[in-house]
Amino acid sequence: MPKLGAEPIRKAALINAAIQEVGRAGSLDVTVAQIARSAGMSPALAHHYFGSKDQMFLAAMRHILAGYGRSVHDALPGKGPRGRLDAIVTASFAPRNFQREVISAWINFYALALTNEQAARLLRIYHCRLHSNLIVALRPLTGHPARTAQTLGALIDGVYLRAVLTPGPTDAALGLKIITEYLEEALA
Repeated sequence: MPKLGAEPIRKAALINAAIQEVGRAGSLDVTVAQIARSAGMSPALAHHYFGSKDQMFLAAMRHILAGYGRSVHDALPGKGPRGRLDAIVTASFAPRNFQREVISAWINFYALALTNEQAARLLRIYHCRLHSNLIVALRPLTGHPARTAQTLGALIDGVYLRAVLTPGPTDAALGLKIITEYLEEALA
């Protein structure tokens, strides 16, 4: 008989293991067996919970996106458009979001979106929400909020890409500095 309440704990362990293994490998070229071993369970149990490796990766990305959303919410000061803008940017470089494994998962998620419709849909939703939230924050601050939001989103993606391709520890302070300098210039 299965233990009551074990499923969410096991799923969370598999999701975290998927993020760690993708981060270590630097690609989606990891097996369900590797992920399950890292989580301390059998590949059969991993397949039982997720059905396929792609479904496990999608669950991992939903987990990462939810963490990002919590980071934005936690950073919201509750007043002013610049505070909202700063919260969105700060969340992108929060410790839980800007670690090598998570960044690697993001980059590989983009690659998965090229071939997997569910991943492509999830990525479109994320991009639309980010763009919309940035426009809401930027509208009172600049005469060209859509262009600034588009550039800011691309700049954040670029900082993530460079961070994962640079050996050694990630540097959230440098990423935040690059984005902040762009914003100071764009909003002047």
